[in-house]
Amino acid sequence: MISGKRPVAAATRERIERSIAALGYRPDGLARSLRTRRSHTVALIVPDLTNPFYPALARGLEECLDHDGYRAIICSSDGLPDRERAYLEDVTDRSVDGLVLDSFHLSVDDLHGATGGRVPLVWIGGTPLDHPGVDSVRPNDEEGAYAATRHLIERGHREIAMIDGPAGSGTARREGYRRALAEAGLPSSREPLVRSDWTRADGARAMRQLLASPPTAVFCSNDLTAIGAIDAIREVALSVPDDVAVVGYDDIELASLIAPALTTVQNPAAETGRTAGRMLVERMRGDVEGPARSVTLPSSLIVRDSS
Repeated sequence: MISGKRPVAAATRERIERSIAALGYRPDGLARSLRTRRSHTVALIVPDLTNPFYPALARGLEECLDHDGYRAIICSSDGLPDRERAYLEDVTDRSVDGLVLDSFHLSVDDLHGATGGRVPLVWIGGTPLDHPGVDSVRPNDEEGAYAATRHLIERGHREIAMIDGPAGSGTARREGYRRALAEAGLPSSREPLVRSDWTRADGARAMRQLLASPPTAVFCSNDLTAIGAIDAIREVALSVPDDVAVVGYDDIELASLIAPALTTVQNPAAETGRTAGRMLVERMRGDVEGPARSVTLPSSLIVRDSS
């Protein structure tokens, strides 16, 4: 090394940093500035793409985005918080123009930390209190769950269990179930509620737990859980609905194809995707500014043979 002279690499880096500063960027501004370029791409991050609800939602979102010249990148996190954060960082680095997210792990602070608050976002599910300051769209889960539980009560059931979703999810569905029971003067048959991970296999596992002291009816927090519950009821030679009535939530296509056909609450997946797409496009184009908006879509009970 020559005495009194700075290494060439250090001098070059210093010149680059001075040039960037002259353009108004911070030292890391060159990388960050790439995020401001429009990619005409939106990222959809969901917990489980094998759940038929989410492909229907994605289809509705893509229908809306395609009309305005945007493409969708679909990321399935398997409900793992670390994977959700990794996807969030990755799609932000890819300069997506917007995000649609269904997560019960991430917070608004997580999103703003990753995006710097510069990427428009629509949250699926939850409540405005759960995700303050961001646009959101959701089904009317509490009323849907209330209607499902009231239906079972009106059929004469007094021992009505619920198979809840993963921890942190489904608060409104749980509240609708409990409200219907309370109005009828009935206690919740299981506290704390049995949980599943919203898959068919785990719905069967949860139902086996309930069958140690069988209820006469069970409200399940989604259809895959309900179908798994029916599997478990049949394993012990009980009948649906004669021995145990079952109601689900979502009205996926399989709900009407199984035997007995599943009574369920219609969760408007495609319309949720279209609504999220419209809200996001309005933000990305700058047509809408100002406070966060919240849209609640109606949920209706579909009575079939399982109850």
